[in-house]
Amino acid sequence: MLILWLKALHLIFMVTWFAGLFYLPRLFVYHTQATHANEIARFKIMEKKLLWAITTPGGVLTLVFGIALIYQYGSAWFAAQHWLHYKLALIAVLIGFHLYCIKLTRELARDQRQHSEKFYRLINEIPVLPLIAIILLAVLRPH
Repeated sequence: MLILWLKALHLIFMVTWFAGLFYLPRLFVYHTQATHANEIARFKIMEKKLLWAITTPGGVLTLVFGIALIYQYGSAWFAAQHWLHYKLALIAVLIGFHLYCIKLTRELARDQRQHSEKFYRLINEIPVLPLIAIILLAVLRPH
C-alpha cells in the first residue's frame, strides 16, 4: 500500500513540476513583450511565485517520492531496471533545465534581457520531449 501512495504522490508532484516548467518560459515570452513598468513588475512577481511556490517544490517533491519509490523497491530491483536508468538521465536533463530557468528568472528580475522573445518561445518546448520519453519509459518499461 505504501508503494501505491508513493507512486500517487510522485505523479501528483511531477504534474505540478511540469506545469511550472511549461508555464515559466511562457511567462518569459510575455515578460519580454511587456513595455510598461507595471506590466514588467507583474511578470517579475508571477515568475518568482511560479518558480519558488509551485515549480521548485513540485520538482523537489517529485524527486523525494521517486527516490522513496526506488528505496522501497530495493537495490536489486533498481539494478535490473534499465529503463529507469534512462529515465533518471532524462530527469537530470530536466533538473538542468529547471536550474537554467532559475538563472533566467533572476536575469529578468534584474532587467537583464539577454534573450529574444523567439528564444523563450523555443525553450518553452524543451520539456516536451523528456516528458514524452519519461512517460513511455515508465509505462512500457522496455528492456
